[in-house]
Amino acid sequence: MRTARRTRPTRPFRTAGTLVALLALALTASGCAPAAPGPAGAPGTPAPPASPAPDRIEPLAAPARPRLPVTVASADGREVTVASTERIVPLSGSLSELVFTLGLGRQVVARDVTATFEQAARLPVVTRGHDVSAESVLSLRPTLVLAESTTGPAEAVARIREAGVPLVVVAPAKRLADVSARIGAVSAALGVPTAGTALRQRTEERLDAVRGTVPGHPEKPRVAFLYVRGSAAVYLLGGADSGASSLLEAAGAVDAGKESGLTKDFTPLTSEALAAAAPDAILVMSKGLDSVGGVDGLVRLPGVAETPAGRDRRIVSVDDGVLLNYGPRTDRVLKSLIDQLYGEPK
Repeated sequence: MRTARRTRPTRPFRTAGTLVALLALALTASGCAPAAPGPAGAPGTPAPPASPAPDRIEPLAAPARPRLPVTVASADGREVTVASTERIVPLSGSLSELVFTLGLGRQVVARDVTATFEQAARLPVVTRGHDVSAESVLSLRPTLVLAESTTGPAEAVARIREAGVPLVVVAPAKRLADVSARIGAVSAALGVPTAGTALRQRTEERLDAVRGTVPGHPEKPRVAFLYVRGSAAVYLLGGADSGASSLLEAAGAVDAGKESGLTKDFTPLTSEALAAAAPDAILVMSKGLDSVGGVDGLVRLPGVAETPAGRDRRIVSVDDGVLLNYGPRTDRVLKSLIDQLYGEPK
């Protein structure tokens, strides 16, 4: 995660599914730097947070031994029997992260363009923006495919199933409360429920520890989540369904877009919408911030300079590949938010 970018000291706060596709499209255009795959670990006793590089997955410690076959409930209402995890294809970056963290990274044979962490970087890409290529998936002879409820097109998903490949759809996660259920669903499909229990415990302990570091403030900072891509002229303001609200609230902040009455995921960025949100800080993805020319470019977007956040140039940025994953690295995301929101100017 990056630290907040500021070009001058800041004043204290007043008292002191659409998005995933857009992100994948942007990553497709920019490409992903290759790196050697790392070793896959597995379940063990939950440990204190380590300090691996931000782009690396931290697998559990003990060997994962799948117990198969298993029959699990797919989020699309089907019952799916999994007999082998020898060749796994996760169709999103978030699902890839879970498989690697649970200790089965060596069995993963493909990735989505949003799986940008180091261990997966050299795997072939078979989906872009949740748009799966059935031909590419089937050419890799998978024994298990993990999909999101937004994965499509439906014809491609049907073709994979018609080829006899077990395909399990996993329900999405849009808030911290969804993390444990998502870990449980993936670990069950992989036949490693013990690893799932260990990962849930580790993740919950780390999230609880980070929550305990939120400073007490009489008034909570208002934070607006902006999705920006300068190269595509995409400028959006997040609302209640953007996926960021739960993180912001856990960081002791108020989702300014949600609080201003935006009930959907995103709305076009306008001066009027930002004025209603009146954010003290702005949250953006790091590649998005780069795409508009950094803080200088961001404050030139409609209405930004007139907000408290724009006047103070208080910008919080988090790496694209982890911000809304709601998985094993979400504690790092939350810590980064807290550090940037309440830390002293650099």
